Amino acid sequence: MNPQCLRYDEYELSRTSTHTSDNYEPSSPLGDNQDEHQLHLLSDRIVADEGKSTLSARLSSLTPAWLRQQRRPRRSRTRARRLSRLCSCSLRSFYRKVALILYAFFATILTVVVVGGIFFPGYTHLPPHYEALRREVAASDLPGRANLHHEKVFIAASIFDKGGKLATGPWADNILHLIDLLGPENTFLSIYVNDAGPEAKEALEILEKRVTCDHALVFEEHLSLDEVPHVILPDGSDRVKRIDYLAEVRNQALRPLDTLATQYDKLLYLNDVVFHPIDAANLLFSTHTTTSGKADYRAACAVDFINPFKFYDTFATRDMEGFSTGIPFFPWFSAGGSEQTHQDVLDGSDSVRVRSCWGGMVAFDAQFFQKSSNVRQEPITAGNQSPSNLSAPYHFRAEQDLFWDASECCLIQADIQNPEPGNSEIYMNPFVRVAYDTRTLSWLSFTRRFERLYTPIHFILDIMVMMPHYNPRRYEEPWQLVDETVWVRDDTLELGGSFQHVTRTATHSGFCGMRKLAVIKENIREGERNWETLPVPPLF
Repeated sequence: MNPQCLRYDEYELSRTSTHTSDNYEPSSPLGDNQDEHQLHLLSDRIVADEGKSTLSARLSSLTPAWLRQQRRPRRSRTRARRLSRLCSCSLRSFYRKVALILYAFFATILTVVVVGGIFFPGYTHLPPHYEALRREVAASDLPGRANLHHEKVFIAASIFDKGGKLATGPWADNILHLIDLLGPENTFLSIYVNDAGPEAKEALEILEKRVTCDHALVFEEHLSLDEVPHVILPDGSDRVKRIDYLAEVRNQALRPLDTLATQYDKLLYLNDVVFHPIDAANLLFSTHTTTSGKADYRAACAVDFINPFKFYDTFATRDMEGFSTGIPFFPWFSAGGSEQTHQDVLDGSDSVRVRSCWGGMVAFDAQFFQKSSNVRQEPITAGNQSPSNLSAPYHFRAEQDLFWDASECCLIQADIQNPEPGNSEIYMNPFVRVAYDTRTLSWLSFTRRFERLYTPIHFILDIMVMMPHYNPRRYEEPWQLVDETVWVRDDTLELGGSFQHVTRTATHSGFCGMRKLAVIKENIREGERNWETLPVPPLF
């Protein structure tokens, strides 16, 4: 049994007391009275010590047994062994203190997480009108039960379905369920698939037999790049920008709108995400509702996740001042960007004001993608003020500068948004969440409960990595003359050109871009992605 740790003076006092107790003789002439008084004092001290001991025992019971100091009987040692024991005891006491501090730290963290998740959950309690729509759906099995105002909805998707897993899996099941919620008579489904192989074609044919609404499910063996705009690289090669390609395949899914006579109220564009159909209905009909109970937006986006914590679509997302996002977890938008957007997220709004978003699933006001009717007026958009005279129907596109890329999903929203400062009429809805696999989707209802706790961590990391990133064109006023740095081709130079300052008219979409270039790879091997990012030449 290990001896108890004692200070040197305590050990000496104990030894003296033990030695003198064997030869104890009363030295006071008062005899029994003094003994009785000393016994009374000793009794009071024992009672006080017992009280302190009881309180200490209760407190120590809250810590693990291995952290509690064990009391052991004192044993005499030689002076050398006492000094050795003193050093050993000090080191063990230090380790015990460190362990206690760590225990207290992690116990505090755990308490904060539990309390925060239970009493202050993030985006967990749905707004009343969202719950009302859920009750309507749960109370009936009639087709169209989620479409209370019988709005016409065009659903579009352009997917790469290698192996046919999307058209025969949860993705297709969710779309069919959504059609039932919207009402087959109110819905049109358009899916475009290309370059995905025979399994994808067979899967799309199987899905077509299950679709209950009007539809156009198109499979193309190979999309010829001759139909897509090309650019000349500094080395003289002729390539296709990745964004031009993505814009083309997205536009293919919108082709039926050019010939359909029906005027649609909403357009829902889907990526290859898994989602809850009732969430898609709430995105369409509950986001930013007016007093009439109808949703009012130009675009409303879901929030997509690549894992239970990480927000995915940062390339297309910009806050109300055009800043890119911060570190890709809650609250997503940096405090160094738009205070308006950042605060909307912290306030738990279902319509976070942004200049662009996508999030894997987007609801649009469909008038921007159709030819104008006699009843509806031409929409006022940022594009309508452009020298290029953009007007409905709008299409996905890419930026024309060689070493300047912007997501086609951001550019379409730059084109259709309200040009009024601080009022783009484009919203991100964090109550509606999608994922790229079923496992991640199943975790999102749990992890969102604790996401408010990430806010201070997000703030610190944004400062450390200097986010949001600088964009030289974010500050430009549309349609004003500006000096920009652009790539100018010059075959006499070794690099085939150089970056130069030019004066030209600023566009309305400069906030979407960044200095980079991704191009399509035409001859790819199995398992390779069909695009690559090229290095940007030095600016000067």
